[in-house]
Amino acid sequence: MFLFLVMIPAVLSAQKKDNGKVYIEHPAILIIKAFTEAFVKGDSSGMADLLADDFKSYNGVSTKAEDKGTNKKDFLNNALRWSRELDYFSVTDFPGAYPDAIEYKKDNDKNVVWVQTWESLKGVHKVTGVKLSSPAHRLYVVTKENKIKTAINYQNDALFVELGNSFSNRTNGTIYNHHPNINTIRKMIYAFENGDVDKSMDYFSRDAKFYHNSDFDHSRNWEEEKAGLKDLLSNFEIKNIEIVGYPDYLEYELRNGRSVMSWWNFYFIRKSDKKEIKLAVHLNDDFDADGKIVAEVAYFDQTLLEK
Repeated sequence: MFLFLVMIPAVLSAQKKDNGKVYIEHPAILIIKAFTEAFVKGDSSGMADLLADDFKSYNGVSTKAEDKGTNKKDFLNNALRWSRELDYFSVTDFPGAYPDAIEYKKDNDKNVVWVQTWESLKGVHKVTGVKLSSPAHRLYVVTKENKIKTAINYQNDALFVELGNSFSNRTNGTIYNHHPNINTIRKMIYAFENGDVDKSMDYFSRDAKFYHNSDFDHSRNWEEEKAGLKDLLSNFEIKNIEIVGYPDYLEYELRNGRSVMSWWNFYFIRKSDKKEIKLAVHLNDDFDADGKIVAEVAYFDQTLLEK
């Protein structure tokens, strides 16, 4: 065992083999930076001057078995679309990252340099208003004549799905002004109006989450919400709750969402000083397939209850 442990460092050392050098500063990195600046500006001639005549670009996440790549002319036409079609277009180093230049020894007879970058692409589409924001990894091959011979791009093409969908009208489900889930919301609210917190909470799933004023970092569970409502009734008398307009039930196609949006005026009388308070409340309640409320976001002015 002792001899085995002694041999481990020698074995690990023997497994290492140098295959070139990695540079943090290199002329090839400057070529890539110049190309990126021209790309962001939409400088076609500036990009063309830095590309070799036999340049090819490849999609690193392509599923094609034999990807023949994109030639110089087609690549430049596609590259110009970014600056032409996006406002606030930028390409910057991903936070904490920087380009590397690698001079390989093995199979590098032409003395090319590989440059790899990690970047953030950002912009807002001028027509649809879709925000594009994505990390990207790019590999470039730079020749000894300081021309870019190859570019391999790795990025999440899913960010273009919403962009493509936004060029045409599309429905996303059905809006109802009468529905059993709307009935549930009315029964839940009016049970609370009559001080029946137990019945009001029965319309919620026991694992439901409750949010106030879009604070999605903090939620109440079922027990905490019930205790909060009882505490509210111990300090305030409910004079009346009136519905504003009518609730909408939205049954979405995407992700099978089910939400009731409703608007209310709560009229309270504070027990300590008999002050009357009108509180406007907007509720967004999500339902499961069984008709139970699984999440609620309540929007209201909390300060009105504190004054």
